[in-house]
Amino acid sequence: MTKPHIVLVMTDQQRFDTIAATGHRYMNTPNLDRLVREGVCFDHCFINAPSCVPSRAALFSGLYPHASGVLRNGQAWQKTWVNKLAEAGYHCVNVGKMHTIPYDAKAGFHERFVVENKDRFFEGRWFADELDKAFAAHKLTKPSRAGYRSLPDYGDRLGAFTWEMPKSLHPDIFVAETAMWWLRSRPRPEALFMQIGLPGPHPPYDPLLEYLEHYLARTDLPVPQPTQDEVDGLPAYLKEKRRHDTEVDHDAVSWKLAPTHEEMRRLRTHYYANVTMIDEQIGRLLETLEDTGYREDCILIFMSDHGDNLGEHGLSQKWSMYEPVTRVPLLFWAPKRFAGGRRIREKCQLFDLGPTILDLAAAQHPKPFQARSLLAALKGENWTGRDFVYSEQAGDVAMTGARLITMVRDDRWKGVFIHGAKDGQLFDLANDPAEQNNLWGAAEHQVVVSRLKEAFIDWRQDSLLETMDLYASSR
Repeated sequence: MTKPHIVLVMTDQQRFDTIAATGHRYMNTPNLDRLVREGVCFDHCFINAPSCVPSRAALFSGLYPHASGVLRNGQAWQKTWVNKLAEAGYHCVNVGKMHTIPYDAKAGFHERFVVENKDRFFEGRWFADELDKAFAAHKLTKPSRAGYRSLPDYGDRLGAFTWEMPKSLHPDIFVAETAMWWLRSRPRPEALFMQIGLPGPHPPYDPLLEYLEHYLARTDLPVPQPTQDEVDGLPAYLKEKRRHDTEVDHDAVSWKLAPTHEEMRRLRTHYYANVTMIDEQIGRLLETLEDTGYREDCILIFMSDHGDNLGEHGLSQKWSMYEPVTRVPLLFWAPKRFAGGRRIREKCQLFDLGPTILDLAAAQHPKPFQARSLLAALKGENWTGRDFVYSEQAGDVAMTGARLITMVRDDRWKGVFIHGAKDGQLFDLANDPAEQNNLWGAAEHQVVVSRLKEAFIDWRQDSLLETMDLYASSR
């Protein structure tokens, strides 16, 4: 077959449980539902790091965070495997968020139309992205925490606001419109790789009012209400995170130690409405691919860089290893290439997308490279998935209570190891899928902790040797 066009749609901070067709019926996601029905859905895809920069650096390098050295937000990175697609004959375009540092690094692309975080408080003073320029052209001020702080109930909103600016200037709609403009107006290359980085549903949680109506009317929305026992049982670094988040409003989220039920429900309605707004753009993108002729041989991939606690366990945003943070949606849609309607239950890691895309493009893998291709699974061939998945994060601006945390997870058990700390986390996911009962200190489960720790040590040692060998062979 000819080289397919490949469109990688990447949201920011979208939980795995935000698509109706995967069993979450409170969601209004008709277009993502279509991708599930007609495509291949990986139900157990886990991120390599629970924040934007290290997760994306792992995805686009094919290296674990400890191997690349990118373990926290704000670290410089720009080397990607995208140049391998260019070498294989692809025209490579990024529209929206990549979160390279610096933001406007070429990162292997021929063209970039950068739109970064919705709320770039200090960074926005020295870097103007495409959306900043559009606001300036309209003589408008882009919403940010500087303005939101003036609201009398800012401290009660938990980052939930309503978009009051023109619809076309909402970051998710603006990015989608820019991508569709490119598809309609630019000469069609023989092979296109387009990465579309949608800034939402990352906070501020800011949908237009029209997208809220569905969720305001629902009576079945999952609204967390952590017990005091659960909060008291958190490891020390997460208790410190809770304290920190009440003092520093990251991304315009001013957190509270004990939000009310109604405040938590408002947070959820706004977050879910952001997802529905994104879903609408997916439908428009599918129509554009059809109208412009790209649809004839196109592989559309939909995924996110990490999830969001949304108040579960008393926690805001990410920087933890709970399932809603570490597990993300991953969909492939190419009905003419892959049999659709399939749900893949085996585990994979987010950076496994890299070799998969390169294999689909018949492109070379860079060296070193630690990710594994999912192509066999897409083709319906024998594929076993990963026995263990890992996620790691070094101390971040919003993770002041720990220098390094590492997750090790198999089908049933999850362990979280906190460098330099005596406490940690152990969850029996078969009997406690909500991760509310931390078994770390239970004597009867120390054998499980030891087994996960051995897997962790083996992984780090094998990764080190593998990286050394791969670097040596690339010289």
